[in-house]
Amino acid sequence: MQSVDDLARALIARAGKLPRMMVGVAGPPGSGKSTLADTLRDALIVAGESAVVVPMDGFHFDDTILNRRGHRPRKGAPHTFDVAGFEVLLKRLRACEPDVAIPVFDRTMELSRAAADIVNATDRFMIVEGNYLLLKSEPWDRLKPLFDVTLFLDVPLSEIERRLTGRILAHGHDQAYARHWIESNDMLNVREILANSAEADIRIDN
Repeated sequence: MQSVDDLARALIARAGKLPRMMVGVAGPPGSGKSTLADTLRDALIVAGESAVVVPMDGFHFDDTILNRRGHRPRKGAPHTFDVAGFEVLLKRLRACEPDVAIPVFDRTMELSRAAADIVNATDRFMIVEGNYLLLKSEPWDRLKPLFDVTLFLDVPLSEIERRLTGRILAHGHDQAYARHWIESNDMLNVREILANSAEADIRIDN
């Protein structure tokens, strides 16, 4: 993977005099989107820019809704997100509205915290990260035009599975649970993303 500093410099050059640059960071679960988004934000700030990470995961439907709809076993799949709400947020960010509140998903509680962060009108780079930003199926296909540049993280399936297993074990579950959840849910989402995502502007081996 090219260095994050090089990537930051390339984005700054690409942004030119734009008052706001919408950057989409997409890829399968376990591909390193959150880590890249955070380090890219930090690199942009060091370079003198203002940057904010905007996670798609803040638009998870609550478990109450998922249970009511029978979707809890597929939490994290495309149909378990408030895509319309996420689209509205991206449009507000693109329009440089002042004091836009964004939700953030708390993995320790497995729920989204509303208005957990604020984006100011003067924040220039929006680093939006999420699994399905480039998905070609409706209604996700409405999102790609809202980005000025898109990145996609390429990771071997074996490495994705290893990372996902480690994440689940770190949350206190055992190996059997991890294997069942990955096979019945996570890998289905991974294959959907790999098979049905639009081409990104930049592909990154991670």
